[in-house]
Amino acid sequence: MNQGDVEIHDITMSFASNPVLRGVDMVIPQGKVSALLGANGAGKSTLIKVLSGVYPQHGGSVQIGGEPIHLGTPADSRSAGIETVHQRIDEGIIPGLSIAENLLFEQIVSGKIRKVASLRSMLKPAREVAQALQLDWSDSFLRKDVFELGIADKQMLTLARALSRYPKLLILDEPTSALSQAEVDRLFEVIRRLRDRGVAILYVSHRLGEIESLADNLVVLRDGAILGEQQAPFDWDVALTHMLGEQAIREMADFQEKRGSELCLSMKSIKLFQRSEPFDLGVNKGEVLGVVGLLGSGKSELARGIYGADKFLDGSMELGGAAFQPSTPAAAIKKKVYLIPEDRAAESMLPGWSIARTVSLPFLNQFSSGFVLSFTAERGEGQRIIDDLGVVATGPDQDVDALSGGNQQKIVVGRWLQGNPQLLLLDEPFRGVDIGARREISRKARSVAGEGNAVMVLTSDIDEALEVADRILVLVDGEARFDSYVSQTSREQILSKMSEVA
Repeated sequence: MNQGDVEIHDITMSFASNPVLRGVDMVIPQGKVSALLGANGAGKSTLIKVLSGVYPQHGGSVQIGGEPIHLGTPADSRSAGIETVHQRIDEGIIPGLSIAENLLFEQIVSGKIRKVASLRSMLKPAREVAQALQLDWSDSFLRKDVFELGIADKQMLTLARALSRYPKLLILDEPTSALSQAEVDRLFEVIRRLRDRGVAILYVSHRLGEIESLADNLVVLRDGAILGEQQAPFDWDVALTHMLGEQAIREMADFQEKRGSELCLSMKSIKLFQRSEPFDLGVNKGEVLGVVGLLGSGKSELARGIYGADKFLDGSMELGGAAFQPSTPAAAIKKKVYLIPEDRAAESMLPGWSIARTVSLPFLNQFSSGFVLSFTAERGEGQRIIDDLGVVATGPDQDVDALSGGNQQKIVVGRWLQGNPQLLLLDEPFRGVDIGARREISRKARSVAGEGNAVMVLTSDIDEALEVADRILVLVDGEARFDSYVSQTSREQILSKMSEVA
């Protein structure tokens, strides 16, 4: 046992009568990257929050270098040398404060920096924190309200803040979910340097390729207990069977490409950016179109334009053979065109709302008579979605923001499915979602297409697209560069097209 090893002994945790962790025992070795795998609701987020001091009412104990540590609060966890970058990025961001103040927030709270210090005096130490990830942010940028940051920059901010404190244990929960490939590469370089420096790293990701290239060992958590452990190189058949069960693995292998012959959406001379050339696109009924592209390729702009949230610079559309030019999302929704946006926490959920209330929000007329909302009907639909998509929850009255990321995404997907979509748009639907939840969402997307409707899945991950799509469209700098059915292309050809420059 090394001096910096983190030992977890018999950790238990229950919510009401529902046991979530059932005697978890594991070692996170010093100077190693330990990957934590687990299907939706396996207990990963709960274990992370125990180690982060968020859930002090757990059973069992935690030791670092053989010494017991008390994790009564997040401050206790940080004092013990544990730094956590949570999957829900906004948990580590304080809107209303500048980017510099957010980078230095713990120093301000602890009194290392005076609360009345000027913003100007914070710029130099803020730049030093940002340099933990080689973030060359200017003084004018650091002065901005953190609210102005996009999701990727917020992720980089929280990572830099954690790394600047030289942790003994660094916990990364889906750290690459919002990052470009260049940012991922930069993060991996930092992780490897920290590993070589002797930091124990617990890495949680649904992206198996990342774990394959980065992790020294992996642990599989299922139903709140450790089911399997491996050292690199990993046997993925064994790991996935431990994670999902044999039946789920068989279902994942049963995939048949479908080709639609009738247009659902016809797009002509669509122009996404001033610098990009216009393109035509047809989206067929009965199939799933995977739209693949890197950050800045125009994926979200394409989805938001179809949905009426933004306007295309030029071009026209027809839906079902009739002119379609929605000026607002409400106009698109009337035509049964629905968008599940990229940032579910900011754009699909309201804090403190129950599953039932979240599910009913876009379709209140279906749950009301006159101006009276039927709570019974609302709760019934919430329970139906829980059952249909295998959501791990205590019931329809549970707060949706208390669910794991995969379960939240299932609720958001299920909400729109009840409206019988003509065209369903899913923008990065698998972001921060494990392979089990991904399978359920993919199954539902293909079910919608199988009923004669059209589905578009927009993602930066080729493997995610190939798991769900019948056809692949590659966007580069706002232009359609490649369009092929999956059976007629390869991962390498898609990657090559994605990497092209204008």
